[in-house]
Amino acid sequence: NEFTMKAMILAAGFGKRLLPLTEVTPKPLLMIGKKTLIERNIEYLLNNGFSEIVINVSHLSEQIIEHVNEKFPDIKINFSVENKPLGTGGGIQNAIPVIGSDPFLCVNADIFHEIKINDLSFDVEAAHLIGVPNPEHNKEGDFSINNGAVVVNEIKNMLTWSGISVINPKIFSDIQSRENSFNMWDAVLPKYIKKGIVTGHLSEDLWIDVGTKDRLKLANSVYNDQN
Repeated sequence: NEFTMKAMILAAGFGKRLLPLTEVTPKPLLMIGKKTLIERNIEYLLNNGFSEIVINVSHLSEQIIEHVNEKFPDIKINFSVENKPLGTGGGIQNAIPVIGSDPFLCVNADIFHEIKINDLSFDVEAAHLIGVPNPEHNKEGDFSINNGAVVVNEIKNMLTWSGISVINPKIFSDIQSRENSFNMWDAVLPKYIKKGIVTGHLSEDLWIDVGTKDRLKLANSVYNDQN
């Protein structure tokens, strides 16, 4: 198989809801047990056969780059540095010259999880989203799935986006380069969801979005219970 497994980790956000922690430590470097979130997510990719990894960085980027290079000196990891955070959409668009034109796995740096991806197909027309059961902090959900296709109901949806997806970079081809930040969910995916070509599935594996101090505590207590 000539296909190189490529992945991108989104690690450029400010982590505003975690202030004052994130004033000095970028969110991807917060610890779960004895490892940082980003270290766990890189190990997860390596364990699943990904050989090329791109990480976008902005807020406190030097710390992230230094940490990653120190922990993974022998792995091919490229950094896409943003002068100011460009959002999930802008961050991916900006990194496409580094990632190339093949579909790739995209993972948020700030999730603590054990989502299984070993049987994911990379033959996606637009994108494939992994959803999780709606957590307390997102009871309304983000999307639902109808016959394998992602749909967004106006009122309530069954699933919350896990922050893990397979993305075909061609969905960015008709987006004009923008100076301002934009995100995937509002600015890129809706058109393809309407066409019915964004697919998805539900994972009930362990997943915590470490977006607040409470959820950072939760992730650490889950980790400690497991070990």
